[in-house]
Amino acid sequence: MKLREIIVVEGKDDTTAIRRAVDADTIETNGSAVSKETIEKIKLAQEKRGVIIFTDPDFPGEKIRKTISDEVPGCKHAFLEKKEAKPASGRGIGVEHAQPEAIRAALKNAHLMESEIEEMITQEDLITAGLVGGSKARSRRERLGDLLKIGYTNGKQLHKRLLMFQISKEAFAEALARVLQEEEHE
Repeated sequence: MKLREIIVVEGKDDTTAIRRAVDADTIETNGSAVSKETIEKIKLAQEKRGVIIFTDPDFPGEKIRKTISDEVPGCKHAFLEKKEAKPASGRGIGVEHAQPEAIRAALKNAHLMESEIEEMITQEDLITAGLVGGSKARSRRERLGDLLKIGYTNGKQLHKRLLMFQISKEAFAEALARVLQEEEHE
């Protein structure tokens, strides 16, 4: 599988993992403090070939994703579930630990941000669904993010991410029903 887009990752180990899975070029941020030079490279890559941001499913990874998204509009986003990004030893989390199949699936499901966002799912919908506030909200959001392939978010970020990826009410309702059904069977 050869990708036209350039994949933005955090470091060399991530590049190695990506190249085990697909034929692609990468840009490494080398940490969460993304330099101006790196942003300029990403802007050029986006202009010439397109960019997929593929960072670790953790706080620093989300910080990098937000920094790049704010500076370089129109990037696609690929996400791994936390369980797919854990090594056999159980220590650490990151793209570098993912199996090639998981990386290919995440890249295939990469989402494109839309500049004009129509509100399909309201903040009230999230509160009614028990995704904001309440003892089970965090675990529900985590599972919902996995099912919709939009990554983990806190309560504030969830609404924005659902809109950003243009998740339909139907897709949201289906994923939420599955989350609640799994919850019942725990």
